Formats: sequence, C-alpha cells, structure tokens
Amino acid sequence: MCITGRRIKMEQDSLLQRYRRDRRKLLEFLLSSGLIKEGRTPSGSTSLSKADFDKLSADYILHCIKSGGIVDVSEASKKYHAESAHPIMIHSKLGDSYFLTSDPDIAGSPPRRVPPSTSVSSNNHASSSSSKLDSFDMKSVETHGDDYGLKQKAEAAAARASFRDSGIPSLGLPTLKTGLSDDDLRESAYELLLASMYFSGVEMFPVEDRKKEKSSKFLSRLKSKREKPHSRPQLSERHSELVDTIRAQMQISEAMDACIRRNMVQLTARRTCGQIDLPQISLELLIGIFRSDFPNEKSYIQWKSRQVNILEELLYFSAELPETERVIIKSCLAKIRDTKEWDVAMSPAQRVEIISSIRQVASKAFFQQGKFGLQNETYYWQAAYHLNIRLYEKLLNGVFDILDEGQLIEEADAILSLIKLTWSTLGITDKLHDALYGWALVQQFVDTAEGTLLEHAVLQLQRVVSAKEDDCNEGQYMNSITCLKERNGSQKKLNLVQSIFLSIGTWCDSKLQDYHLHFSEKTVHFKKVVALASTIGMLSSADCADKVIVNASREKIKRYVERSVEAAIGRVAITVLESKERTHPLALLANQLRLIADRELKIFFPVLRQWSPESMMISVQKLHQFFGERLIPFLKGVSSLSEDARSVLPAAYALDNELGQLYTSSLEEQKVQHSPRPYLDHYQIEKVSGPLIIDWVIGQHTHILEWTRRALELEDWEPLSFHQRQAASIVEVFRILEETVDQLFGMNLPLDITHLQALLSIVFHSLDAYLQRVLNQLVEKNHLYPSAPPLTRYTETAIPLIKKRLNEYKILDDIMIDRLNELTIPKLCIRLNTLQYIQKQVGVLEDDIRNSWAAVRPSLNQTQAEEEPVEILESDSLTHNETVDELFGTTFNIIGDTAKDIGQKTCDLIGTRVVFWDLRDAFLFHLYRGNVESTRLENFLPDFDTVLDNVCGVIDDAVRDVVVLSIYKASLEGFVWVLLDGGPCRAFSDSDIILMEEDLLTIKEFFIADGEGLPESLVEQEAKFAERILHMFSLQTKTVIQMLMTASELISMGLDSDKQGHTNLGDAHTLIRVLCHKKDREASKFLKVQYQLPMSSDYDDTPLVDSTSRLPRMLEVLKPSTSIRWNKKRQSSFKSMKKKIQGATNEIRNVGR
Repeated sequence: MCITGRRIKMEQDSLLQRYRRDRRKLLEFLLSSGLIKEGRTPSGSTSLSKADFDKLSADYILHCIKSGGIVDVSEASKKYHAESAHPIMIHSKLGDSYFLTSDPDIAGSPPRRVPPSTSVSSNNHASSSSSKLDSFDMKSVETHGDDYGLKQKAEAAAARASFRDSGIPSLGLPTLKTGLSDDDLRESAYELLLASMYFSGVEMFPVEDRKKEKSSKFLSRLKSKREKPHSRPQLSERHSELVDTIRAQMQISEAMDACIRRNMVQLTARRTCGQIDLPQISLELLIGIFRSDFPNEKSYIQWKSRQVNILEELLYFSAELPETERVIIKSCLAKIRDTKEWDVAMSPAQRVEIISSIRQVASKAFFQQGKFGLQNETYYWQAAYHLNIRLYEKLLNGVFDILDEGQLIEEADAILSLIKLTWSTLGITDKLHDALYGWALVQQFVDTAEGTLLEHAVLQLQRVVSAKEDDCNEGQYMNSITCLKERNGSQKKLNLVQSIFLSIGTWCDSKLQDYHLHFSEKTVHFKKVVALASTIGMLSSADCADKVIVNASREKIKRYVERSVEAAIGRVAITVLESKERTHPLALLANQLRLIADRELKIFFPVLRQWSPESMMISVQKLHQFFGERLIPFLKGVSSLSEDARSVLPAAYALDNELGQLYTSSLEEQKVQHSPRPYLDHYQIEKVSGPLIIDWVIGQHTHILEWTRRALELEDWEPLSFHQRQAASIVEVFRILEETVDQLFGMNLPLDITHLQALLSIVFHSLDAYLQRVLNQLVEKNHLYPSAPPLTRYTETAIPLIKKRLNEYKILDDIMIDRLNELTIPKLCIRLNTLQYIQKQVGVLEDDIRNSWAAVRPSLNQTQAEEEPVEILESDSLTHNETVDELFGTTFNIIGDTAKDIGQKTCDLIGTRVVFWDLRDAFLFHLYRGNVESTRLENFLPDFDTVLDNVCGVIDDAVRDVVVLSIYKASLEGFVWVLLDGGPCRAFSDSDIILMEEDLLTIKEFFIADGEGLPESLVEQEAKFAERILHMFSLQTKTVIQMLMTASELISMGLDSDKQGHTNLGDAHTLIRVLCHKKDREASKFLKVQYQLPMSSDYDDTPLVDSTSRLPRMLEVLKPSTSIRWNKKRQSSFKSMKKKIQGATNEIRNVGR
C-alpha cells in the first residue's frame, strides 16, 4: 500500500512540474514576442524578465495582448492568487462547467439536498435583471408600436424576484464555538441514544455476541484477554433490530456501532446508578476506542476531533467553571488533539490520567444544582441547550427514510419512543418535543415537498398550541432557551417555541405573499400551508370570536391576494415579452391572465374564502383593471377584422366574460344584497366587434354565391365516389358553408340575432341559388311524350290504297335536344342523390348552427342582467328564443321543401324519360302494334330490367324505391297510352283483352320482384286505373256508346267531369278512344256515322318523324298523358271538341225519335 501511494504521488508531482514548465514557456514566449506594448513592475522597471512567471495570471496576460493594454505585474499576480482560490472554469456558453480541485472518487457521492441560496447584493441583481429585460426580443412589440407597459411590470417582477429566499429561516440558536458539523452532531446523537438505552435498562440480558458464536473455538483462543470478556449485556432481539434501523438511518457504520456498543456496555457496568451525560460518553469512547478500530488515519482523526470538540463545547465554552479548571480542560484537550503526543508518545496510563482530569472537572459541572428545580434537571440543560437542541434535531431526523426523504419509516413511532430516553440528558420536555418534531417535519417538507409531512407537522404544532400552560419553573426553563431573531431590522430574543413559530410563520408568509408562484403546480400544498399558518397563529382559527383577530386575518389575506396577483401579473409580463409567438402581445396577455383567474378560482379561493370572502373579487378587479388599461387604446384603433383584431378581441372578450362571472360569484359569496351593487366596467367588446362582423358576413355572402355559381358551372354530374353518390359541387358548397359557420363562431366574439340572421341569409341564398340552377337545368316531362295520333275507326280492307303517314314524334328545338342529351338517366340519378343529400345535410347544418349559437351566446347579456329585474329578463329571453326558432324554421324548412319538390320533379322526369324517351322505340311504339299475340309485354321486360339495374347502380339507397316507383308509374302510363292513344295500328278484340290483362299482371309481378321490389299494396294501387281501362274494352259496344251519350249530355250541360283537367273513366274523350281501338263493326259504324272518323287502314303502320297529314285529330293538343291529366293551354281546342260531341249526340237522339 505504501509503495503504491508513493508511486501515485510521484506521478502527480511529475504532472504538476510538467504543467508549470509548459506554462512558464508559454508566458516567456508571449512576453518576448513583442506583443506586449509596455510592462510595469513594482520596482518601476519596464523589463519583465525578472518576474516570477509561476505567479502570473495567464488569462490576464492574454487579455492584455488582445486589448493592446499594458501588463501590470502586480495586477497579474493578484489575478493569479484570485483564480487559484476557485475552481478553474471552462469558458462555455452556459458557464456551468469547471474542473474539480479534488478527486471525485475520494470525495464521495454528491450531497442529496439542494445547497442553500447565496446572498446576492440587491443592487447588483437588480442591475443584472434590468439588463436581462433590456435584452428581450422586442420585435413583436415594436411591430405594434408599444409594449403596452409590460416592460415596466416585468422589471418590477424581476426586482422582486431578486429578494426572494425560498429557504426557511434558522432558529437563531447560539452558534457552536467549536464548529461542529452536521455529521459530527449526527454521530454524537447516535452515541447518546445508545448510551441512554443502555443506562435506562431497556430489556437487557446477558447473551454471547453473535459474531463470537459464529467464530471457531480455535480463533477464539487466539484473541487477547482484552477482546475476550465473559458474557456481557446486550439489547433484546426486538430493540436490537430497531437500533440497527436507527444506525442505518443515521448512517453509522457497523464497525463504529460495534465499538460504541462495546464501550457503552463497559460504562454501564461501572455506573449502576445516576444519569448519563455527554462528557461521560465522549470520555468513555476516547479511552476505549483506538486507532486500530478505524479503516484509515483520516477517519480516526475526524472521530477524535469530534469527541474533543464536544468536550470543549460543553466544558470550556458553555460551563461556568473556575479559570483554573478551564485551563486544565484546555490543556488536556490540546494533548488529545495532538496525534503524535496522544497516540504515539503517551502511554496508556498517561492517557487515563488525562481522561481522569477531564472527568473530575466534568463531574463537578454535572453535579451542580439545576437552576429551575425540574425533575432530572442537570447543569447542562441550560448551559449547553444550543448543543442539546441540535443533537435532538438530528435524532428526530432519523425517522425520515434516507432512501425517500419525504416519507416516514414504518418504525417511526417506535424510534420516537426510544428517542424519549434522551430527554433527561438533553433537557427535553413534552412541549419542546412537540415543537421540535413539528419543526423537523416542516424543514423536511421544505426540502422534499412531500405533503404528508406538512399534515403531521400541523398535528404536532396543534399539540403545542393546545398544551396546558407551563408551571412557573417549567415556564422559566422554556424562556431560558433563547434564540436571537432578526425582526423589523432589529434583533430580538425569543424562547425556542416562539422562535420555531416565527421561523415557520416567516416561511409561510414568504410563500403566501406569492402563492401563485409556489402552489400553482403543487396545488394540494396550498391548503396545508394555510392550515399551518393558522395553527401557529398567523391567521385566526375557524371558531375565533375575537373580531379584532378575525379582521386582522382578513386584512392579511387581502394583502396576500394583492401581492400574489401583482407578482403573477409581473411574471406574465415577462412571459409575453420573451414569447417568440407571432400572436399579438395583448392576446397572449389575456390568455395568461385567464389562467391566473382560473387558478385563483379553482385552487386558492376555496381555501381563502374562510378568512376573506372578497378575495376573489380583489383578484378579479386587479386583473380586469390591468388588462383594461392596455386594451382600451387598442380598441380605439380597430377598424376591421385584421389579424391582430381577430387575436386580441376574442381573447379580451373571453377574459372579460370569465372575470365578470367570477366577480358576480364573488358578490353572491359575500351575500351582497344592498342596492346599487358594484359591477365591473366591462370592455364593451361587442360594440367594437358587432359592425365588423356584419361587414365580414356581407363579404362572405358575395364570395359564397360566386363560388356556388362556379361550382355548378364546372359540375359534370358524376358521383363523388362509390359510397358518396352525390355530386361534388354540393359537397363543396356545404364545405364552404360549414367553414363560414366555423369561422364566424370560431371568432369567439359576442354575437346577437342580427349576426345570426346574416349567417342564415348566407345559408338560404347559397342553397336556394344552387337549387334554382338545378331546377332550371331540368325540362318539363310533357316534352317527352309522343304526339297524339289521329282518331280513326277500325276497318279491315284488302284493297291496296295509298296510305297516309303518321307523325308520332314531337318536333323539339335544338336547345331542348341539347338539354335532354345532358339529362341522361345516370345524371338525373346523381341530381336526385344530390337533392337527397341536401335534405339530409341541411338538418346537420341546422343542428350545428343551433349548437354553436347556444354555446357562444350567453343566455342573457351581462350588462342587462345586472340592471334588469328577473321577470323582464325571462320575458325577453322567451321572445328572443321564439325569434331564433322562427329564423331557423323559415330558413331550413324552405330549403328542405324546395329540395323535396325539385327531387320529386326529377324523379318523375326519370320515369317519364325511361318509358317515353329512352324506350320509346323499343317498347312504346312496338307494344301491341299489328296484333297483341306477337308483341306481348314480356318481350320488353329485359329492356326494363337493364334500365333498373343501371339505375340501382347509381341511385342512393334512400331514394331507390321512389325512382323505381316512378318508372313503374311511367310504364303503366305508357301501357294506357298504347290502349287509348296507340293510333290506327292498334285495335283490340275481346280475346286480346285477356292477353293484355295477363300482361298487366306480368308488369306488376315484375316490379314486385318476389317481395324484393316495390310493396305489393303500392303496386296494386297504382295499377287500378290501367285495370279499369282494360275493363272498359271488355264491355259491350252498346254499353260504351250509351256511356258516351251520357257523358255528352254532361258536356252539353256544362257538367262534364273533365272540366278540372283530370280524366275520368266515364268522360267522353276516354270513351271515344276506347271505341276507336275496339276491333268491332258496331263501334266502327257508330264512329263513322256520328264523327266521320277515317278508317284505320288509310294509314301506314310505319311511323315517320315528319307528317303533313291534316286529318282531324281529336284534341290535337292533348299529350299522351291526357289519359291522366289535361293540359290547361289547350282548353280552347277542348271546347271545340265538346261541340262536335254534342252535335253527334243530338243526331243520335233525333234518329231514336
């Protein structure tokens, strides 16, 4: 070990010599290179060659070279000595890196606790704080032309922060003259605890040492007689485990613990009665523990020095001894301190003699009578209380877990019971114990921030407050334990309990002065600290009846609120100034102030209300006034919804609204009933923002209408996707509307019914414009019907004649043809899907706007709510709600109804187009042409099936059945058209009627589709008219003629059933058409005689697009749909036809007469 140590030392010396040599060469080079303009020495010489380079600051020399200055050797030497007193720093940007002057492995682990804050000159700190604020990035503030007074507030907050000391003040006990460290006190406290346990006789009985039992008999014989005593008293198993726990808690090594126990056993054996005191313990250990009991020389010297310091503190500095005895104590302790003399030169007998000299003096002091006549009182109670109290604090600290210092160990109560054994030695009473334990708990909370410690501290200190008053002697003793405290600039003596309460109170006061800073993160601690302040008398208790004390507590809470809020505002100012966000400073400020108000409401006010119900109102007033002073100038310059206005106005409105609510709640908390009640002077944001919002909405209105127009112009009526079968344009329109709604309500500004009306106007006009353009793109379905064929009578002829051509097509202009080409079935289906989407989406949009309106608009205007009676407010609210409901109902009901009507028209157009346009040639013009048997309906069902498959592939499921029903109705209409308006090429016999009835049944079954299509009841209902027409063909010709005569009489009397434009089965026009298509001679003869109708054989069966036939046509202007509905534009032609029917009827009557 010695050889290794010398080698290490030689290596260290070698490195040191090399460093000094290299440093000297560097300085010689710098000074001889000509870079130094001038040098000065204390002797006045300008030559630097004789200077001691080992004691010159290299940094100073380099600085002089850079600055071109003069090198002053005296100054360089001073700098060198100043630098050598501190660790060498690395000039990093952070400035927190340095070299260690000692080996960290030898020094041990770093301390677990935060070091105490250093005292800094207020002037220097204030200047540094000011310079820091001057370096703030003020670009964002300069953009707005002003810092809104935030820099001044931030400087004040920084100045306050320079005086903040988060530590708890010390008790002010007299200082230890010997400089005993915390470790010294901790180790001495453990020695005292062990000695007290042995002297108190805690369950002692003779047992063999455990380690001794484990060793072999052979090794035991090798031990010296000094190390081989007979059985000696030990602690019981239970107490031994507890002491082991205490040892680990107080960080005492096992070896040291064994030495202490061995000597305490010996001391106990010699003293069978009396009390133990600290000098006895130290003297016994000094005579019984040797250098060989320690792992190294350093540990032994530290231990011996501690024992000597304890004796010196007790006997030399504290005890009132004669001068001769003080000289003896000083001389003996000096010999013990001298390692060479005590451990080398002196013999054991000489050491015993010195210890005996000290013991004689200590015994005289110990047996001096106490001053206060208390039980077990010793001289040291009062003479050495400053040491006794510190030792007891170390014992109390043993109950805190060293691995988790915020927790009490499980054995805490048992340890406290053992610690009580030291009371007679240290002069501790019940009251002192409670006060010191509470003090220890508070200190531990300050270090660890563990809330349960504070709860225990409150309980302990409550016991101190509620304890009975001390008797005269104990009271005198308590008052003799004095502490020196500085208060209001002067020092004052207080007893220990008063000093503990004052230190705790000072700490509580410092925290409550800025509770927003200290308790915003750990909110649960706030209530506990206030409870602690109340316990020690800073605040009145809940049941206090003294109005003076209660009022004092209320005023103190008010000051806490004012100062804490003021400090929080200052920190917010610093945050805003340092912020790199592009948001306007006032918006950031408002948001930060809202956080302060929110914390005040949720965390602090529920606790403070017990002493000051108006505390919330005080904080609200300060926050509202501070922001208002900075907002009002900004409001005067707002002329549009600029980016700054959009950020500041909502934040200011939210802050004003929240503070107003808190203020009102505070008034209710105080039960303020008098009139007039005080209210906040609101910022009147709505007066500034209201007109600006209207202007914005108007601009959006024009923009959205233009966007809607462009979206429709670009629309190709293709489905958006397989699952979204509506047109892309309507999705875009609703997206724009939803964005507008979100933007309006997302402004978070006050809105009234005018703004809502303007928004709904945008919605209505945008969707209505879209619907009207969709409607205008449709065509009337009457353009799709074929022209009405001429009325003829059935005849059979084999003589070839020149036949006349039929014009079964209606000639349409190019514009109509182009529109029809655009309105294909798939595109009509997409239009119908889009209209269905509108009906569904307007409901969603309405709910969205209603919910947003209910969320952003307060139920009652705040100013109005403050001034108007409740009855008037409720009446106004009811009227307002009715108006809002009417606005929503009017807007969205009209849009929904319009979309529904256009959807129905589109649906009808789809059915009509399928049958009368797309399947005109394939179905309408070939069904029953020539004869029924060869052109049955089942031949055309594949065409219908193909159409329905295509339709169902693009139509939305919600409107599928409606579209299929429209096609079904159109197919029935086409079926009836073939029966009544089929033209000269179609005539039906009685046998044909049976086949056509089967065809009608077939088409019904086709659309029912075995229950997967249309409902059977609906299919049957729609087919009734066609069934009745077929039934008329099965009637006898005479019957039909008689029915025609009856209908003609009604026409002559002006009572015809068709005057309202609807066809009746018994009207003259239907009956004539039935007779025209009956394959019956009697019918043909009747039509020839009465109406002079031409024969059907005069016409060519092949249809042509153009026809010049001028033969009479019955009701020429009637569309094929006249079997269902008459066209009002052709009423004049209809009247002329009535006259012909009336004339024919009169002729028949005359023949009959």
